[in-house]
Amino acid sequence: MSKTYSTMLALGTKAPDFYLKDTNSDSDFFSYADLKGEKATLVVFICNHCPYVIHVVDEIVMIANDYRIQGLGILAISSNDVQAYPQDAPQRMTEFAFENNFEFPYLYDPTQEVARAYQAACTPDFYLFDNQDKLVYRGQLDGSRPGNGIPLSGSDLRGAIDGIFYNRTINPDQKPSMGCGIKWK
Repeated sequence: MSKTYSTMLALGTKAPDFYLKDTNSDSDFFSYADLKGEKATLVVFICNHCPYVIHVVDEIVMIANDYRIQGLGILAISSNDVQAYPQDAPQRMTEFAFENNFEFPYLYDPTQEVARAYQAACTPDFYLFDNQDKLVYRGQLDGSRPGNGIPLSGSDLRGAIDGIFYNRTINPDQKPSMGCGIKWK
């Protein structure tokens, strides 16, 4: 497993827009505005084969289920080069989303322009925006990693979401996410 850390896009950055195909449907394309939540929006860069993503995918789904009804918009994006990594191709994304009970869009970024706009570096890479589309959190889900024995809790990301929902201060001292590097073309 290669270890790549998130680049930590500047807090306050406005959410970059996109228009990407949802691999969970035959014909749907979505923009950021289509998917943004009433109170906050979580953009997560993932892929199908990364052991770091596989380690946290159940917690990502739980966070989506716990907060969606409270006003969190959530979406996942895969930007990996599918020529070099066919296991991350759109058809496999559909299967991965189904197997992991995604009830949120899993978008495919074929040009990798969206990943570059977000300065995404690894999978998973988390970006939380407030209702004004300003970045308030980017970093790790929690301290758990494959094999380190720390149980998954989502504590870092959940703390930031709760900060938005309950008008609490979000700590600006945020730890970067760590995972497999995005597979650039």
